[in-house]
Amino acid sequence: MKAIALNCSLKRESKSSSTQRLLTEIGEELGKKKVTFETAHVLDYNVLPGVKSDEGEGDEWPALRTRILAADILIVGTPIWLGQPSSIAKRVLERMDAFLEEADDQGRMPSYGKVAAVAVVGNEDGAHHVCAELYQGLNDVGFTLAPNATTYWVGEAMGSKNYKDLKKTPEETGNATELMVSNAVHLAKCLKGKAYPGTE
Repeated sequence: MKAIALNCSLKRESKSSSTQRLLTEIGEELGKKKVTFETAHVLDYNVLPGVKSDEGEGDEWPALRTRILAADILIVGTPIWLGQPSSIAKRVLERMDAFLEEADDQGRMPSYGKVAAVAVVGNEDGAHHVCAELYQGLNDVGFTLAPNATTYWVGEAMGSKNYKDLKKTPEETGNATELMVSNAVHLAKCLKGKAYPGTE
C-alpha cells in the first residue's frame, strides 16, 4: 500500500510549517500499518491554474498527478486561512477536475478506488468548514472517503500559537490521526480487492 500527502501550506519552506508536522505524524501512523508514505510540498511545483491535466509549457502538475495516481491513499494537508482551505489546496482540486473528462467507458475516473483524507491546522476557527469543502471536492473528482476522514488542530481563536510550536501532540489530535489512518487503510485495502463496477 502507498500513501501520498500533499502539503498545501503557503510557506515556501515546508519543514517550518504546522501542516508538515501534522502530515509527518500521519506518516508515522501509516508506517505502523506498513504503508509506504511520501509527502509532496505543492509549492515546490509550478502548478499552473486551469482544469486540464496538462496546461502546457512550464506546468509541473503532470508530475505531481502521476505521484497522486500511483498511491492508494491521498491526504490533503492544509492550513486555515480566512476560514478557508489554502489557495494551494483549492488549486489542487481545480486541477483534479480534469478527472471528470478522463473517465473510462464505465464512468470511472482515474481516482476511482483511491481513498482520500484531510489534515487541517490553524490558529482560528474553521476546521470543520475546511473539511467540508475538501470532502466535497475530493468526492466529486472520484476519491472515496472513510468514516472520520480527517485529523485537525486549531488553537485559540485569534491566538498566535502554532501547531508546530507545541511541545507535544494533543491527545485529541493524536487519537483523530490514529482513527483516520486506520479507517483509510482499511478502506483502501477493501477497494484494492474489489473495484467499483461503474455503469454497466
